[in-house]
Amino acid sequence: MLKLIIVRHAESQWNPLGRYQGHLDPELTDRGRRQAEALAYELKKENVVRIYTSPLKRTYQTAKVLSDKLGVPLYREDRVIEIDHGKWSGMLVDEVREKYPEEFETWIKEPQNIRFENGESLEEVLSRVRDFLQFVKEKHQDETVVVVSHTVPIRCMYCALLDIDLSKFWSFGCDNASYSVVLMEEERSVIQKLNITCHLGDLYVEAHQAL
Repeated sequence: MLKLIIVRHAESQWNPLGRYQGHLDPELTDRGRRQAEALAYELKKENVVRIYTSPLKRTYQTAKVLSDKLGVPLYREDRVIEIDHGKWSGMLVDEVREKYPEEFETWIKEPQNIRFENGESLEEVLSRVRDFLQFVKEKHQDETVVVVSHTVPIRCMYCALLDIDLSKFWSFGCDNASYSVVLMEEERSVIQKLNITCHLGDLYVEAHQAL
């Protein structure tokens, strides 16, 4: 059985603004760095053998703190990079809601039916994270590994792990510097903990609902 700890990156410079990041590459805020340190302290109780991370700065910087504090190797993993938001990338949520009202409504109500212009669809993200999950399951039997990723691929991971439709995409909380614990057994996956943030204390900031 694999124990997979799924981490959303700590607060980036664009998270407090409500700005779509996609493959654009802002760094962590000062609060984000402190969130990553609090998370590292929390995960010291786990026997982590390896950390995989999206290559973007907000994920890699979070993962580097974990790697340094836990003393485990860190590997970049393109399959868990954020969705490419295409033409939405760099825009504020309110700007998108005003400029693309029909697409925005689809994203909120029927996310499985949207494909971002010049970007990706949830189906494409689901395909690559499913491939990653199978990879770690085969490579790390009876071990504990961490993956540091973003809201969209993380929610797609949950859909893949539970074998549920992408219409349920918004059913999972995913706050900055949160972690979830999944036990990947031979026949099924069990989400043991979901979106844990109690280690953050006063550093906790609720995630934007549309990101």
